[in-house]
Amino acid sequence: MPSFITASLTAAHELLIRESEEKERMNMDFNGFSPETIDFLWGIRFNNNREWFNDNKRLYQTALYEPMKALAARLAPDFAHVQGLRLRVSRIYRDQRMHPSTIYKDSLWFCLRHDGEAWLTQPCLCFEIRPEGYRYGFLLWAPRAAAMDGLRASAAARPEEFLSLLQRAEERSGIRLEGDRYRRPKPCPDERLSLLYSVKNLYALRDAPPDALLYSPELEGELRRVLLAWLPFYEYIQKTENR
Repeated sequence: MPSFITASLTAAHELLIRESEEKERMNMDFNGFSPETIDFLWGIRFNNNREWFNDNKRLYQTALYEPMKALAARLAPDFAHVQGLRLRVSRIYRDQRMHPSTIYKDSLWFCLRHDGEAWLTQPCLCFEIRPEGYRYGFLLWAPRAAAMDGLRASAAARPEEFLSLLQRAEERSGIRLEGDRYRRPKPCPDERLSLLYSVKNLYALRDAPPDALLYSPELEGELRRVLLAWLPFYEYIQKTENR
């Protein structure tokens, strides 16, 4: 098939997806989570068995899963212009091959990321709710060492670009970039990049206990503001990792 026809079909398909996502957003209202959401998460943490889950499955669906899906659907169209970026809502069921002792997760999350390796090794924009509260922002939790070395080299080659993107994200979101530190930092060629050479991963997360915002429709706007603020920085990291 000629490339221009393939390109046209691809563009038409992407347009249909965007229109479908917009209709889904219009049809799904997000009214906030509820105290019952947190009650369920505490319950599944201390009663991680099929009997308890089946007895409380309706609560899981109405208080946790359906609001999470609605929130994700409302936010997805704001990121549809980024080619290859996908929004995924987690399942509560654990992979029994990796976690044979527990059947269910005691948290639920969605993340925006590109396809690739295991998600923890890739940068993402995320929201998670758990018994203790919720958190959201940018996350690069377990990157490969070679990927972090490539990021450092890219930032050192063009520090102004990296620092400008980082400053803008921090100012617009009100969240600072952090990371888990090495015992001994790596040699750093530019003191302005010292954080990159001192940490093994990166995250900019706002962590909050259950509060009025979690139980409000205004959570949608707060997540949109923060995740869009970190989107350019995410794209920089993602492109660097795939060079």
